[in-house]
Amino acid sequence: MSRLRRYLDRIEPSFQQGGPYHKYFAVYEMIDTFLYTPADTTRGSPHVRDGIDLKRLMSYVVLATFPVILVMLWNTGHQANAAMAQLGMSTLEGWRGSIIELFGIGFDQNSLFANLFHGLLYFLPIYLTTLLAGGTFEVLFAAIRNHEVNEGFLVTSMLYTLIMPPSTPLWQVALGIIFGVVLGKEVFGGTGKNFLNPALTGRAFLYFAYPAQLSGDAVWTAIDGYTGATPLAIAAAGGIEAVTEAGYSWTQTFLGSMPGSLGETSTLACLLGMGFLLYTRVASYRIIFGVFAGMVITSLLFNLIGSNTNPMFAMPWYWHLSLGGFAFGMIFMATDPVSAAMTDKGRWFYGLLIGFMTVIIRVVNPAFPEGIMLAILFANIFAPLIDHFVVQANIKRRLGRY
Repeated sequence: MSRLRRYLDRIEPSFQQGGPYHKYFAVYEMIDTFLYTPADTTRGSPHVRDGIDLKRLMSYVVLATFPVILVMLWNTGHQANAAMAQLGMSTLEGWRGSIIELFGIGFDQNSLFANLFHGLLYFLPIYLTTLLAGGTFEVLFAAIRNHEVNEGFLVTSMLYTLIMPPSTPLWQVALGIIFGVVLGKEVFGGTGKNFLNPALTGRAFLYFAYPAQLSGDAVWTAIDGYTGATPLAIAAAGGIEAVTEAGYSWTQTFLGSMPGSLGETSTLACLLGMGFLLYTRVASYRIIFGVFAGMVITSLLFNLIGSNTNPMFAMPWYWHLSLGGFAFGMIFMATDPVSAAMTDKGRWFYGLLIGFMTVIIRVVNPAFPEGIMLAILFANIFAPLIDHFVVQANIKRRLGRY
């Protein structure tokens, strides 16, 4: 690392103003600030209401996803190995099977290392494709506008990867992140100026553009010829009784041993990340507890109303918490400091709206049992309006004092 540091110091003048590679200064600065801690500070004010350094903010979010990533690697590999065992497959065709057989790891669903390694072979291609495709457009916009490339895309790329199904074709992964970066962020001015979460924008685009390939029973376990519904989809069709009859306990769904998107299955891992984000004050506890309270209140209301035709009315709040991507969205997506509400009271209303809309979409909408993604994007649109009413109420109250 010291040799790399000396090399960067030597080539820096070529990237400064007047140097032959001045147009690529943003790329050089991104590498330099990510690997080291230089004396310069963030230029501009992407978060005008917060004094925390942007690099530290984004780095903390990435660190908070580590428990999710570890569980994701194990669960993705475990689901794939278990599916192979059910289908009677002893080998896997393609480059993944060749690599596993080359190292003699095997496909034992009871082996921790075999599951982790198999899961890594699904995670890495999606993540590297996200970095390459989205990072290219991030650097392109920075070079054209002469803006610095910050660490914001590292968070976007990681969160986007973790909400993708493991069987997603890589060309769709690239298309979604490009849409999220360009139309979800850069057209509004870049980091700190977007009003929608870029990762969720890209994921929503893929869902509506290719619903047949990103929904259904065949997308959650990346083994050709295997179909298996997620517990949330089973609950939407037959209620909690159908989930337990399918062999899923609440503890199992809470720990994350079930089919689903890459990083959305483990509520426990998400809660560990939440503890870190709250301790470092990167995430707003008002938003998190607001989302949770909105979900609990709305689900209890549906439990009281009841229904003879819709089994989702009877789903308890703790099943809503552990099924689907609710915990991941509540902790990592809803707390986005750019697209969320900025005022303290506004964050409570913003969180309550997300929790309320999530349960409404899950229970009332029969075509889309997962509601947290659309609920957050819906709340993103209303976040400026919520802040406006909070500010106006404060102004009116102060004027009334005098």
